Amino acid sequence: MRVALVHDWLTGTRGGEKVLLALARLFPGATLFTLFHFPGTVPPEVEALEVRTTWLQRLVSPGRDYRTLLPLFFAAAEAWDLSGFDLVVSSSHCVAKSARRGRGGFHLCYCHTPVRYLHDQFDDYFRSRPAAVRAAARMIRAPLRARDVATTSRVDAFLANSENVRGRISRLYGREARVVPPPVDVGFYTPPPSGTEREGLLVVSALAPYKRIDDAIAAARILGSRLTIAGFGPEEARLRSLAGEDATFAGTPTDEELRELYRRSEAVLMPGEEDFGIVPLEAQACGTPVVALGRGGALETVRDGETGVLYAEAGPEGLAAGVRRLRTLALDGAATVGNAARFSPAAFRRAFLSAAEASLREGGRADLADALPGDGDPARTMETVP
Repeated sequence: MRVALVHDWLTGTRGGEKVLLALARLFPGATLFTLFHFPGTVPPEVEALEVRTTWLQRLVSPGRDYRTLLPLFFAAAEAWDLSGFDLVVSSSHCVAKSARRGRGGFHLCYCHTPVRYLHDQFDDYFRSRPAAVRAAARMIRAPLRARDVATTSRVDAFLANSENVRGRISRLYGREARVVPPPVDVGFYTPPPSGTEREGLLVVSALAPYKRIDDAIAAARILGSRLTIAGFGPEEARLRSLAGEDATFAGTPTDEELRELYRRSEAVLMPGEEDFGIVPLEAQACGTPVVALGRGGALETVRDGETGVLYAEAGPEGLAAGVRRLRTLALDGAATVGNAARFSPAAFRRAFLSAAEASLREGGRADLADALPGDGDPARTMETVP
């Protein structure tokens, strides 16, 4: 069976890229299609795949905010040539789901979210942008949103990363989806040695407007607590100016450095609405509680009063109140770690293969269902198209 993986872009390692890594391990002979790729920014097992980019590769660079090219993304996606592939698996939060499969192929989309900045998170995404940028975005929003919805017809079956996203797929696209939560490397993210001191608050996030990192900066200032921010993105300069000396920016830590940050932090903060959120589960796997806005994916990953705190109203005051409440609780570290264990890589593999098989058989492709890797066996070698 010839397999193509399709991912929006390869510019760093966040939750979507960790799912892509799991897919690369399931289909190690797959060819990877993406809009553009900054080499060295994703895990080696992903870099080792044959990576095919589009003409956008010539227009982007690590120092430029490539999201300003959004109006071109749908057109660039038309350049992916997926003829000759039996199974197309897209990992999509933007246009990867727009991939056109070849004749006789089957397109299975693992949807991280319908495009946030075209649908119901538009205001959050552009809330800190200049007025001219917001006005331009509103002008192009309607036609791009219509195109986004239209291209869902190219997907034969959807998988959603959460019940939250399953509901959004149904509401925005009119399509049903099976839920397959993303994997968390609970073998790597583990609690610190007994007696390790925890101090300060931590944010691990893309530095984008809808993540509401400015709420975390203001909340830490209200609390008089040290804040560390790990991540990268277009908001970095603005957030640094807001934070001054009140926060430490850790850039893009290695996996080992990130684990150490989790292990030594009092709590991880999640002030924005997440589609699912791998970070809070990585934190819990390290025995670290999470204070999260009680919307979206956090409702599926954080157990209020048991593994962290969910607060109701977005904003620094609500987040600060959540941290104060956390400090009054006596949480069971074993329960925190156990909550994360439900999302292990093995659980992802079983759930993904089960959902993929059901989707293929439902779509009349028993031949492809029979060719999937076994649940507990090493992945079969997949062919690539020369």
